[in-house]
Amino acid sequence: MSKKKKTVIEFRDYDLPAHFPVLLLTGDHWRISDVPSGRLHIHNCLEIGLCETDSGTIKFEDTTYSFYAGDVTAISCDIPHTTFSAPGTNSKWSYLFVDMGELLHPFFSGADLHNVELFSFLDHHLNLIMGKINYSVIYSIVTEIMEEMKKQEPGYEIAVRGLFLALATNLMRAASLNHKKKDQTPENALVIAPALDFIRYHFMEDFPMEQLADLCSLSPAHFRRLFSSIMGNRPLEYLNTTRIRKASDLLRMTEESVLNISERVGFHSISSFNRHFLAIMGETPRDWRKQMSILKDQSLFKYNGWMYAEVLKKK
Repeated sequence: MSKKKKTVIEFRDYDLPAHFPVLLLTGDHWRISDVPSGRLHIHNCLEIGLCETDSGTIKFEDTTYSFYAGDVTAISCDIPHTTFSAPGTNSKWSYLFVDMGELLHPFFSGADLHNVELFSFLDHHLNLIMGKINYSVIYSIVTEIMEEMKKQEPGYEIAVRGLFLALATNLMRAASLNHKKKDQTPENALVIAPALDFIRYHFMEDFPMEQLADLCSLSPAHFRRLFSSIMGNRPLEYLNTTRIRKASDLLRMTEESVLNISERVGFHSISSFNRHFLAIMGETPRDWRKQMSILKDQSLFKYNGWMYAEVLKKK
């Protein structure tokens, strides 16, 4: 019996500006061929698509859905997919690629924990196709964002951030998120916001917990008590949980070795990494990867994000 051929997945890496991580790809040349690609692809950020003409098919792994002119798509970074037009047509599209968490970070302090969790959902779990009539608000917001990005009039970056905030809210509603209602964040959560922000950007580094206390202008003992009462675990536990969650993304989306991933997220001992991963995720890193990896029986090829449309294939 011949060995099963691996599915090939492209990883498209879009270089988004650090200060304003949004990219618009649009124009008459952005047309999708009616010849199905032999490869699925993923990318490093959230993709928002707007189908302007014609119709076709979007394939998510083994499932296919139809799209039509006026549809808006929202596809998270690690959802393998491909798009092709109906026979005899070349549908025209415009695309937004965005790091939603980074773009909207100025609107939130580190204390906005519930919102951070929801933005994480947008980054990893969306594969929506939304019609213009049933999702008229989302359609209007997306088209307005694209117009702001095209014109780039004074203040457009502020306008785009505000529009993306509204879009994020509506996408979360469209995805029917059933998060359990939680207690309101305590008022004193703002006190530890500098520590949460620091962990977000420096989790892979070595630093003493006393440094976090200094950032919050608190004594180490008071900081530990306050942090634990707000977050439900101690500062070091929160740091390690952040590292393990990032490691789980890398295990799921890349073919890097467990050792390399453990070092990338800040662990200098593979035994320590394995122990914390098992405690937090309930499985060893290797077992978790076998269950959750998007690359099972697949090969991954990395490309720079397409800045120009594919050359249409002729029949």
